[in-house]
Amino acid sequence: MIRSELEDIVGPEDISQSPVDKLAHAVDYYWVAELWHDRGQKTPQADFIVYPQTTQEVSRILKIANTYKIPVTPWGGGSGSQGGALPVCGGIVMDMKKICVLHEVNKTAMTVTVDTGINMQQLEWELEKKGGSTMHLPASITCATLGGFIAHRGTGVLSTKYGKIEDMIISMEVVLPDGRIINTLPVPRHASGPDLNQVFLGSEGTLGVVTRATLKIHPIPEVRKFQAFLFPDLRQGLEAGKNIMCKRLRPCVIRLYDEAETQRLIKRVLGIDRQGAYLVFGFDGDEDMVDLEMKSAVRLCDEMKGENLGTEMGQEWWNHRYKFFFPPYMFHMPQAFGTLDTVATFDKIGNVYTAMKKTIETNFPEATYIGHFSHWYDWGCMLYARFIIDNPPADPHEALALYNRIWNLALRASMENGGVLNEHHGIGLKLGRLMKELHGEAFFALEAIKKSLDPNNIMNPGKMGLGIN
Repeated sequence: MIRSELEDIVGPEDISQSPVDKLAHAVDYYWVAELWHDRGQKTPQADFIVYPQTTQEVSRILKIANTYKIPVTPWGGGSGSQGGALPVCGGIVMDMKKICVLHEVNKTAMTVTVDTGINMQQLEWELEKKGGSTMHLPASITCATLGGFIAHRGTGVLSTKYGKIEDMIISMEVVLPDGRIINTLPVPRHASGPDLNQVFLGSEGTLGVVTRATLKIHPIPEVRKFQAFLFPDLRQGLEAGKNIMCKRLRPCVIRLYDEAETQRLIKRVLGIDRQGAYLVFGFDGDEDMVDLEMKSAVRLCDEMKGENLGTEMGQEWWNHRYKFFFPPYMFHMPQAFGTLDTVATFDKIGNVYTAMKKTIETNFPEATYIGHFSHWYDWGCMLYARFIIDNPPADPHEALALYNRIWNLALRASMENGGVLNEHHGIGLKLGRLMKELHGEAFFALEAIKKSLDPNNIMNPGKMGLGIN
């Protein structure tokens, strides 16, 4: 009966119950999902995979799901690392990739209106033909959708100047769990009540489905230039990066790698075999302004006794920036690994790094801890910390128990020192158990919003600590 009603909406060609499609939508980039598949364990699978092509079809699907209380899990590119797209309660996986129309490029308002199922690289290519860009250029750009970035507040490599995805959104179209279609206000800055954009941004499909968005676009800059420095230790590099931001310069990128990651990844990707903390930064825009800001930033790094590695070593980082995230440079099965990203103010971020490092190295001697600081603000920065275990337990249940212990201890160390659970990967299935600890009494407000918008809890249940029942 359910299949026939879904077929009536999307047609028989856009609904699947094949084992192959179910498996494809049961493994994302969450390490545990990969582990389960790698070790031959049964993965949580949906009963139906549906491929809507319009907002109206999404609305009709949700009305059916709400009537029968069927769980619905939105699916974008499947590149998330937190298990946020895994159908842990079965039901319907709603694959959004066919909702991908680019509706308008408004050169006067400098905006683009587009469906959220679009692949982000495809959107960028289309905008570049018109001389523009969203400037949202994460490592997952070739495999992730706009909707996925909206769902977990994604961050791109140029975020230090252009912001995270939530800074780029002008307005959104959202389908609520009962099928109602709403639109947020046409501008993101107003005094007409709370900003509804912020309710749905980062909600990971638990409050509804974002089907269309209007985003800012930017002209392609005249130039983009980079500079690299090597600091004797991480603390000096952190101070240099903080000084650049607090001087209110406008770098498009700052990346600072700790001593271990400089030795492990900078050496492997860029061929720089040196002791210390590698710092790279860049500026873009009109060339005269870029040169002026670059001169000021270089002076600040010189004052911190950094060794100037020159523009070539900075440009090399930009040319190879995505290699840091993919094999053979990055980590892969059978290794156990996790990205413990967190964010804190400048007065706390160094202590967060030290606390997490001590926690992992003291309690898990089999693990390697490395980190870099990759997204900077005028109040603080994000720590992209990682742990790697080259030879985790062969038994998947033992491996999972070890994996979760590392996360629990490391992230509690972060929170105790002023950090939060995550900066841009989201919470998903992986970190939901810690959300109440993070938010304290304020978590009640998130639960109340969820209960009001989705009283039957059909939308992506089991995620963000919001429960299943």
